[in-house]
Amino acid sequence: MAEKSKSEWTPPYWVYTNKRPASDDAYFENLTRTIFFAGLSWDTIDKKWKGFKTAFRDFSVDEVAKFGEKEAERLTRDPGIVRNKAKITATINNAKQMQIIKKECGSFKAYLESIDKSDNYAKVIKELRTRFSHVGPSTAEIFLWSVGEDIRPHWE
Repeated sequence: MAEKSKSEWTPPYWVYTNKRPASDDAYFENLTRTIFFAGLSWDTIDKKWKGFKTAFRDFSVDEVAKFGEKEAERLTRDPGIVRNKAKITATINNAKQMQIIKKECGSFKAYLESIDKSDNYAKVIKELRTRFSHVGPSTAEIFLWSVGEDIRPHWE
């Protein structure tokens, strides 16, 4: 079978193309998705995504920010998600960080718009790595690409 060219490749359904997420919760969902993808098969995460949505209350920033150690422990036993304690804890911490950003900037979108995007988003990537848990350079790039930012990922 012939291999598809890059021009024939279609991004996954969860990638925002030619638009941005409509809410902070939608940004939070894609941030969480890219964190859990790291080191795993995208297909594995996609198959469990309904379980993730249930476990993380449809990615309500305000709901997940209320989670404590008890909820984190419960999630490490939830077979509907990937039970990685570090990534679960990061998700809870990241919800709290999203709340702080909303207080500081009004929304996550406004926060992203406030950061210098020259040099292929180098400052944005650094900022995301500093503010959010379990976000490395590749995760930051994939996240930014997935929410419709005009970044040129290194894999292209």
